[in-house]
Amino acid sequence: MESSAKLTLARLSPRKTRTVADLVRGKGIQQALNTLTFLPNPSAQILLKLLKSAVANAEQKGVNDIDKLFVKTIFVDGGAVLKRFVPRAMGRASKIRKPTSHISVVLSDTKTR
Repeated sequence: MESSAKLTLARLSPRKTRTVADLVRGKGIQQALNTLTFLPNPSAQILLKLLKSAVANAEQKGVNDIDKLFVKTIFVDGGAVLKRFVPRAMGRASKIRKPTSHISVVLSDTKTR
């Protein structure tokens, strides 16, 4: 049985978040939670919260053994980019891009390849 969780418009750069997501892809749920707990990246805390939400969704669906779950898929897509301007010398302006991410996690209890 599969369970999933999604987070949209997270104020994190997709490029930086993908490096953290690659660390937990395919791992067991307990190992993934332990890995994310001790990472210093701000995106690790967001992914940790999202994984806990996916585990809660699995419990709600009626999965018998939570410890047998593993991260089947986790992917980070780019979201909308907030565009801001900051004043510069001689009356010019520079663009500041504030990227957002869409993060999706799917947990499964059976390994099928």
